[in-house]
Amino acid sequence: MLIRSGVLRMLVLLALSAGVLAVSAPRMSYAADPLSWAPAQAKRSRGHDYTGYNGKKWKRDYGVLEGRCNREAVGAALGGVANGTVGSQSGKREPRQIAVVLDAHDGRDMDETDRACIGHALELAGDRKRVAWNGADGRTTYLLTPLRGFEQNGAHCREFDLRVVTSSGRRETSRAKACPAGDGNWRIVN
Repeated sequence: MLIRSGVLRMLVLLALSAGVLAVSAPRMSYAADPLSWAPAQAKRSRGHDYTGYNGKKWKRDYGVLEGRCNREAVGAALGGVANGTVGSQSGKREPRQIAVVLDAHDGRDMDETDRACIGHALELAGDRKRVAWNGADGRTTYLLTPLRGFEQNGAHCREFDLRVVTSSGRRETSRAKACPAGDGNWRIVN
């Protein structure tokens, strides 16, 4: 009985002290914004917008922050974009919903969705944060990794690697640089 009551008393004391500690402990917040000096990391604001690399606000990240570009959602955001008008705004002058790289990278046969995945990754992904997606053919995988930011003609630009893996196992990696071209667009530079 002594053992049981001693164990019981110890459990009661532990429970009480844990309750006191829980009540008196300061409330901890685990959701943290990226550091202010890290511009390559997208930051979600209180208004639920994502702040991109050059300060533009975006409503969605399209999976970029988790390392995957969601082609289906990106395609829906591009919507009525056709006939080479990627990067322009609609006649209503509604804000763009997604960043786009205007040039086809290394002359590759990329569609608008691939170019939007590149542009949005450049806009939101942190340095060394890889973003992957499958091409329209379902047999090609793209892996984009922003490497570093740099200044060119007063613009905040980025250097990145793009790895293309085909179903035959062929892998090509190329390094490129891109600078903002306005309205969330990016342009490949030398």
